[in-house]
Amino acid sequence: MHAPRMRGKIITAAAFFAAGGLALTGCTAGEDTNAEPTNNSVEGNQSEGETVVIGFSGPAADHGWLGAINSAATAEAEKYPDIDLRVAEGTNDANLQISQVEQFINDQVDAIVLLPTDGAALTDVAIRAMEAGIPVINVDREFSSPFAARATVLGDNYGMGVSAGTYICEQVGDQPDAVVAEIAGIDALPLTQDRSEGFKDALAGCGLEVTNRVSADFTVQGGEAAASQLLAAAPEIDALWNHDDDQGIGVLAAIDAAGRDEFIMVGGAGSANAMREIESGDSVLQATIIYPHTQAADGIRLARLLAQDKAMSDLVEIEVPNRVVLNAPVVTSENVDEYLPTAFES
Repeated sequence: MHAPRMRGKIITAAAFFAAGGLALTGCTAGEDTNAEPTNNSVEGNQSEGETVVIGFSGPAADHGWLGAINSAATAEAEKYPDIDLRVAEGTNDANLQISQVEQFINDQVDAIVLLPTDGAALTDVAIRAMEAGIPVINVDREFSSPFAARATVLGDNYGMGVSAGTYICEQVGDQPDAVVAEIAGIDALPLTQDRSEGFKDALAGCGLEVTNRVSADFTVQGGEAAASQLLAAAPEIDALWNHDDDQGIGVLAAIDAAGRDEFIMVGGAGSANAMREIESGDSVLQATIIYPHTQAADGIRLARLLAQDKAMSDLVEIEVPNRVVLNAPVVTSENVDEYLPTAFES
């Protein structure tokens, strides 16, 4: 038997926000401190409940970060004997992903964790799932309506740009004529636009701006082609931000082929190979900005809490938050040892 669904809690917009007015009552004199764990205590969260069926669908793992997203989600589900995880085949076809979610609805799963290949395209089917009483946890790429998800887990794309720009300001901000270059990901994606906006805003704080910019596609081949184009157009560069460490393999190959080493480079996402480059001290790559590959794993954990009518033990609030935005820290040679053990392989 599946845990009962909270249909009344996830259909209306008011339910997304009304929980903010709730509070826990403190202990009073004479209260039984040996009472059963509450729904947001550590013991209550970890205790095995009724089995919940969670459907997970994401894009095709065509680069290391997405592969890490999928493996981390599966590994998280395996920690809990009360999770029955149903994983749809990864796809970059929005119509196929829509059909996968429709199958989850027909199967009456208890929750859906969805990293959409296109947030806008998957919004309607996510709303249908919500209307069917199935909580949807939106990961990484946002839907276009607040009615499409009970909870959303995001990396901080704007914050990534801010972190990259702030680091470059610290390194070359005392050079008013510094040439700053940028190799973005897929320009059509809002996440790429957010990263570039944050980068621009942070650079403005030290009087710099992006002088040369190209976009790639998160792949090694795309990164190499875009970097070759950029290097040919910019004979002198002081600092370069590459949005993605997977495409960064190709970017570094193009830099090596061109024999260029006059600039510092900052990566993005936080892959293990990028961190090893930083650790070596022999590369133009001096830093990378974390974009957590744990987002879907976090989504799995939140889905379990929602389906079992539990909450987050580190919050006083007695319901799972509507929105969780993860941090975008800078990894350098000074702290790489802290991040390398849990980094993903490109």
